[in-house]
Amino acid sequence: MTNTAAALATAPTGAELLLELRSEEIPARMQAGAAASLRDLLIAALTDVGLAPTGAVSTESTPRRLVFSAEGVPTRQPDRREERRGPRVGAPEQALAGFLKANGLTSIDQATVQENAKGSFYFAVIDQPGADAHTVLPEVIIGAIKRLVWPKSMRWASYQHTWVRPLQSIIAAFDGQPLPGAYDIGGGQIDFGSTSYGHRFLGPDAFTATSLLELTEKLKAGHVLLSRARRREAITAGVASVTAAAGLAVVDDPGLLDEVVGLVEWPVPLLGRFDQDFLSLPREVLTTSMRSHQKYFAVQDQAGTLAPAFVVVANTIPTDGGAAIVNGNERVLRARLSDAHFFWRRDLDTKLEQLLPALSPMVFHAKLGSLTDRIARLEALARALAVDLDADGDAAARAARLCKADLVTGTVGEFPELQGIVGQYLARAQGEDEAVAQAIGDHYAPSGPSDRCPTAPVAIAVALADKLDTLMGFFGIEQKPTGSRDPFSLRRAALGVLRILVENRQSLSLTQHLGQAWRAYTAPLAAADDTVAAVLGFMRDRFRVMLRDVGHRHDRVDAVLGHGLPFDDPLDVVTRLEALGALLDQDDGRSLVATYKRAANILRIEDKKDGPHPAQVDAAVLSETAEVALHDALVAVTGDVQATLQQRDYAGAMARLAALRSPLDAFFADITVNADDAAIRRNRLGLLAMVRDATVTVADFGALEG
Repeated sequence: MTNTAAALATAPTGAELLLELRSEEIPARMQAGAAASLRDLLIAALTDVGLAPTGAVSTESTPRRLVFSAEGVPTRQPDRREERRGPRVGAPEQALAGFLKANGLTSIDQATVQENAKGSFYFAVIDQPGADAHTVLPEVIIGAIKRLVWPKSMRWASYQHTWVRPLQSIIAAFDGQPLPGAYDIGGGQIDFGSTSYGHRFLGPDAFTATSLLELTEKLKAGHVLLSRARRREAITAGVASVTAAAGLAVVDDPGLLDEVVGLVEWPVPLLGRFDQDFLSLPREVLTTSMRSHQKYFAVQDQAGTLAPAFVVVANTIPTDGGAAIVNGNERVLRARLSDAHFFWRRDLDTKLEQLLPALSPMVFHAKLGSLTDRIARLEALARALAVDLDADGDAAARAARLCKADLVTGTVGEFPELQGIVGQYLARAQGEDEAVAQAIGDHYAPSGPSDRCPTAPVAIAVALADKLDTLMGFFGIEQKPTGSRDPFSLRRAALGVLRILVENRQSLSLTQHLGQAWRAYTAPLAAADDTVAAVLGFMRDRFRVMLRDVGHRHDRVDAVLGHGLPFDDPLDVVTRLEALGALLDQDDGRSLVATYKRAANILRIEDKKDGPHPAQVDAAVLSETAEVALHDALVAVTGDVQATLQQRDYAGAMARLAALRSPLDAFFADITVNADDAAIRRNRLGLLAMVRDATVTVADFGALEG
């Protein structure tokens, strides 16, 4: 049966739909994502039932609520006419009776007859009046709440329903009126209504609201800033004000700001202090103590030096000007910094070299040995990499030897996120060469897409060694990323290698050094060639995404990263990509690509007929001026291109290829490729194969669009 449907009425006028889901405190990291998911779910569901909003749609979140508002939601569904195809005209009575019954008809005369390519068929035309939005919206809302997925959920009291935190109330209003309905939480229900509450302590009285404007204003009166943007502005301005009053400035920390926006509904920044003696701790230890554990903003003086102060953002209006809140937070921070100071002073008394034996019992991976085994591999690989990077091999090996030693320090035990950084400070304090200390601190970098890359040669060597060893080891034991699972952060390692080489404009053979990484393993791995090929394929795919993400056109990326082209030196790929872009910015370049595609298409068609045509030409068979000129140009250009490629002068190679434009144009204008004479035809197809082979050494022009 085939169904078709068409709207009979124009869309009704719209009204505002408001939804507020109020709960216990939602973790800050989940709020924005949940609000976006709720929006997507509701828009999709509204569209499915013919109530898609035509006006503004907005979502907001605070620690205790998700809010959705949509304007221009139709007040009723559009009327619809549905045509249901029935049996063929002349069908048996039994088939006709079944059709009439299924569609509520009493006589076949109530059906229409329509012709199509298969014959004449009966159709039942069913007019379906649209339902009032008030009757449809409750199920839409209930469905969206049920489908909202949280990273972690909980069950409360005796209810069977799970949600991120206990759900307390639901505002569901449309066109200024509460919607009927309730959300079943398994053993109880939460009725829809128009009642909500403001700040837990500053605005606990109930109020009613049926529009976003009314909700926003009444929440503000109840000391809740509903808008995340407004809370961000209030925090930023307040923090700047309290630090400026003390002649100081806040340390910029966008990530912490995002988190604090999700922790408070009525932000009140307050300035606290800590003992000057704690400034002897490494800067990162201080800021991590404040940021990660207490959500405090670090403070610095006008010269950029950390000051013995911090800003805490309270979620209330203190009656004593904030003295009690500041005093309590100062005590908490003092205790944490005292612990950090104890561990740091103890770690300073032990040389990094003396910590190495403690790494022996620590397993890197059950199939890949201990951390002591790994350090031996990193030393050898870092020294080998240093040769190609013009780095000090002894310094690179020394840094590789010491780079994991801080894993057994008390400071890293207290602040695991500072591994590497702690080692860098200890190395400096213990008299290690600055290049060694810097390499220890940078060898995990980059840890993410926005993290900086190491730039010093020794640091580059150690960072690459760390990542190449990881890639070869886990690929060698078949622990590759699958789908969204990447437990050993191999995607990050691959992107780290690519970014380090490209951003530092360093040329390096991945094949060579991946092979060295394989040979450094004493644990049994898969065959070297297979493992290297697998890692290179993985990195090629990551590189393709990386280049697109930084703005390169996808077809140009495919042209230099096609599987028929070599992938060994990432900088070499980028250089070819840049040269290709320069070529395509010229008229000769664009025309050359268009003509190349014509030649490639002819070859593709003819290859299917009688097999591949090699790039071989018998000069004695050439007779026409245009084909002789093209052959001469190809011989000259091919030699020049090979010479420039040996120098990795891709811009020069592209420029020489552009010289083929005129003889190619003349060839296609004057010459019939598929001549009647088989030898002439074969010769001319050989010329086209020479064109193809001359270009593919630089880029796959066939992958280019337009």
